[in-house]
Amino acid sequence: MKHGNFQNLYEYATPGDFRGKSKLVVQLWWLVQATVFKMSPQFLYGWRRFLLRCFGAKIGKKVIIRPSVQITYPWKVSIGDYSWIGDEVVLYSLGEIQIGSNTVISQRSYICTGSHDYNSENFNIYSQKITIGDKCWLATDVYVAPSISIGDFTVVGARSSVFSNLPSNKVCVGSPAKPIKDRV
Repeated sequence: MKHGNFQNLYEYATPGDFRGKSKLVVQLWWLVQATVFKMSPQFLYGWRRFLLRCFGAKIGKKVIIRPSVQITYPWKVSIGDYSWIGDEVVLYSLGEIQIGSNTVISQRSYICTGSHDYNSENFNIYSQKITIGDKCWLATDVYVAPSISIGDFTVVGARSSVFSNLPSNKVCVGSPAKPIKDRV
């Protein structure tokens, strides 16, 4: 059975400007994240905000970021004032991630801005921006796919997977996540 010319990984190459910074800066961030960021005591939110800002992240006032959060490229992340990023959240920021103010991203959620073209022979990588509005709550273990926009005031239920844009002021659940009622 012939399967076409899919996924010849020998041909794969990451585009030169894909990371947005030099390989040296990327490696330095990963070292900082694995040590002084990850090993910082829970209550040192200001320290983690400082480290992220040093690497180009736009972090608002009094943002709470847990030490177990993983951020691929902080220079592609923007988080509004008073937002919370919970334990073991992954901000897979191959592309831009914009999170509004007073928004909660709960534990173990995965915000994924990149993937590969499964139909390309060299397995091309791509990234697409994710926007999460103001006063949203993504409950535990929510997956958000590349190019998604979640409107202001929206709640996404635990273990939901977001594969299409979600409107403002809704409660959304499921895989794929769908609005089930207004947020009152």
